[in-house]
Amino acid sequence: MSHQEEELKRTIGVFGLSANIMNVIIGAGIFALPAIVAASMGASSIIAYLFCGLLMALIMLCFAEASSKVTQTGGVYSYIETAFGPYAGFLAGVFTVMGTLLADAAVSNALVNVLAAAHPFFQQTLVRFSFLTIVFFGLAFINVIGVKQGIGLVKINTIAKLIPLLLLVTFGWEAVTTANLTIESFPDIQQLGKTSLVLFFAFQGCESGIVVSGEVINPKRTIPKAIFISITAVVVLYMLIQTVAQGVLGAELPQYTATPLAATAKVIFGPIGFLILTIGAAISMFGFLSGDILNNPRTLYALARDRVIPIKALAKIHPSFATPYLSIILYAAIGFLIAVTGSFESLVIIASSSILMVYLGVVLAVIKLRYSQPTKPDEFTIPGGLTIPVLSISIILYFLSNLAQNEIIGTVIAIIVLTAIYALIRFSNTKK
Repeated sequence: MSHQEEELKRTIGVFGLSANIMNVIIGAGIFALPAIVAASMGASSIIAYLFCGLLMALIMLCFAEASSKVTQTGGVYSYIETAFGPYAGFLAGVFTVMGTLLADAAVSNALVNVLAAAHPFFQQTLVRFSFLTIVFFGLAFINVIGVKQGIGLVKINTIAKLIPLLLLVTFGWEAVTTANLTIESFPDIQQLGKTSLVLFFAFQGCESGIVVSGEVINPKRTIPKAIFISITAVVVLYMLIQTVAQGVLGAELPQYTATPLAATAKVIFGPIGFLILTIGAAISMFGFLSGDILNNPRTLYALARDRVIPIKALAKIHPSFATPYLSIILYAAIGFLIAVTGSFESLVIIASSSILMVYLGVVLAVIKLRYSQPTKPDEFTIPGGLTIPVLSISIILYFLSNLAQNEIIGTVIAIIVLTAIYALIRFSNTKK
């Protein structure tokens, strides 16, 4: 452990860490996905929520162990690079950036869809293009000049996103029709897998919540407890939201692909409910994008800094603002280009598959690190031996097996292309 990390104060307790994890998970997906999930599985959608929640709990435990063994900056890139070397680290870093870029593009599309459902003005192609330009490059500008979200703004954003959701599940029961919740037939294993692959998007990002593990009081006890509390709370909240939306709208739920929760709130509270949920969704999505464009360009910066990618400029720090400004601008530009050329649902699937591959790498890294490095007294180790890592691997592979053939081919081609690029980089570095 470095001297700098030893100076970190361990002040975060169970509830503080639980809140941090929940804040990261509850982003944009839950405001847009209930209709897509209902279209596939109807009243049996709840099963997909339980399945995704189980997977995330297992993966979070693996992240907890990896983050306690590898403490340098870089997140998943550092875990996998430490365990398997620079080639695996390169693939992990690139897939992480790809996954987050695709997620940002999906969320920005969902944000425009929400606004378009509230006002037809946003349905115009030129308006959509202009809005996405302002969002991506506006946030890039803010982050380049070093203006970060203060903790007060984060709290306001969290409250703004949670209040409408809690109002919906608290007062929505009176409008629920029991017949709408009757499960007529259970989904087969393939249908569950395909639906879960889309729904998994709503559970992503939780690994960011335990990045602060170096500042957690008694991490061996606090991290597992916080993971259990936060994942349980999120799964229960998501299931309640889906149940209320399904119970209120029934067979009509799949029709509201842009604003399923706002449409549910309109039935429960009238027009004011639609407005409250629309504003809540927009704030949540904008907050998600703001945080991502602040944090994720740092992965590009780390890859360039470590000479994993041969673009030295991306490792440059602005002389006045002390930010990796070229990484931020490039990240925002690529995110913008993907956003204007893709749709929410297709981007969600590709983003989920990219992140699942990274998660698979982290779980494998946990197994390798456990047997290649001596365990220190202050490190967290998942109880039960290899049971949880092996279960995690099994469920991730099951999720990935539900990708369409063209998506699997695309992923394999991406790995081959990245391998060739990595070989060229290594050859170039060797020549120098």
